[in-house]
Amino acid sequence: MGMNVPAGEGDDEILSAINTTPLVDVMLVLLIIFLITIPVITKTVKLDLPKASNIATVTKPENITIAVDQQGNIYWKESRVPNQQALADLIRIAAVTVPQPEIHVRGDRNVRFENVGRVILQLQKGGIQKVGFISEPNRGSR
Repeated sequence: MGMNVPAGEGDDEILSAINTTPLVDVMLVLLIIFLITIPVITKTVKLDLPKASNIATVTKPENITIAVDQQGNIYWKESRVPNQQALADLIRIAAVTVPQPEIHVRGDRNVRFENVGRVILQLQKGGIQKVGFISEPNRGSR
């Protein structure tokens, strides 16, 4: 604790400065208490979350790439698919091959999500087991 004592007998001047040392001490103690108790209070459901890793795509001959461009056109490998029914037929054929190929979905950055969602729905209905999404790595731009 700090206390200011006048230096001389004729020095009856009132000191109007606030001593902030006790305030700082109390604030630091409160901060430490909050830092200790917040992790205890936080309740979450225990889950075994998947670990993300950046693995380079291994292109196998049996892998099939489905691309969706900005206008919503669908491409099976490099050829354009005319409609949803033709896509469903191609998916059914791929689903019965042994071993079943892995499907890689590539969507343009500006494509509407519903167009990619339709492709995923067709893959699910067709019985495809392995679906992956291809994206460009973030190189620090946009």
